[in-house]
Amino acid sequence: MQTPTLRDVADAAGVHPATASRALNPATRGLVNAETAKRVIKVADSLGYRPNPIARGLKTAKSGTVGIVIPDLTNPLFPPILRGIEDVLEPAGYSGLIVSTDNDSDRERTLIESLRSRQVEGLVVATALLDHPLLEQLHREGVRMVMVNRRPRDLDVSSVTPDDALGIELAVRHLVELGHTRIAHLAGPSSTSTGVARAKAFRNAVRDLGLTDEPALARECAAWTEEAGAAALRDLRAAGADFTAVVASNDLIALGCYDVLAECGLHAPDDLSVVGFNGMPFLDKLAPPLTTVTIAHHRLGGEAARLLLEAITEPDRPARSVLLPPTLVVRASTAAPR
Repeated sequence: MQTPTLRDVADAAGVHPATASRALNPATRGLVNAETAKRVIKVADSLGYRPNPIARGLKTAKSGTVGIVIPDLTNPLFPPILRGIEDVLEPAGYSGLIVSTDNDSDRERTLIESLRSRQVEGLVVATALLDHPLLEQLHREGVRMVMVNRRPRDLDVSSVTPDDALGIELAVRHLVELGHTRIAHLAGPSSTSTGVARAKAFRNAVRDLGLTDEPALARECAAWTEEAGAAALRDLRAAGADFTAVVASNDLIALGCYDVLAECGLHAPDDLSVVGFNGMPFLDKLAPPLTTVTIAHHRLGGEAARLLLEAITEPDRPARSVLLPPTLVVRASTAAPR
């Protein structure tokens, strides 16, 4: 049986092939009368017609795809961000090609080259380090990019990030209002914009709320992982630091705190109050449920996709930075110090 063509659809629907093409493309469907578009789609379905994106790309010099580069697909932070990206791309007639770099710079370079060989029209990137030569190179070469959740230093590209300073302030203020005066901070890696921003915000919040900024109560985690969070808290305890609460730079680091408490026969919040950051799924199922600074992950992804579509359709538009406000969700992992 011969595969139906666009002309077959157009003939059956009684329209010109160009009209049929516009009706079947979500990005151009609005240019066609609604009843006509509905008829064309119905005919295409009945004939089993499927648009050929490769052929369309050859005609329009557009692939209808964008690359999405994330550091770790197993991190629960990223699935809702990806869904937000997809929910904006799909109505615009675009699809996303997702790659996970595993925080490996060589793998990242290889995967991005693979995406470019597939003629993606732009990149949404969540792997940005403070100093990121590969992204600087891509920017010089004119690759359209939007950073999501992180942004490199001195790179003029659009970005969507949570308001880290406000989020950390909410966490510290909550603990101070409970009566904590000695609060530790487990920071993310200083090679990332997020790690630097949240560490700086913690120091500022402590000082602004009348507490002493004590370097001895801070540790930098080697990675954004549960294991790194546990190692940092063990080191803090081994140094003999005196503290009654911890602000973790993300939820996985906070989970590492839970691991150390369990090892030592201690419990949150009786022995240590713990606050996370990001609002990952299922934190309310922990024992105890984790108090955390929550960000709108779906909206984070959606805004990044919108910025990238703007950059594709308006290449001369200046780069924009979008800050999304976080909220503090108080659960049972924090209480007044004993």
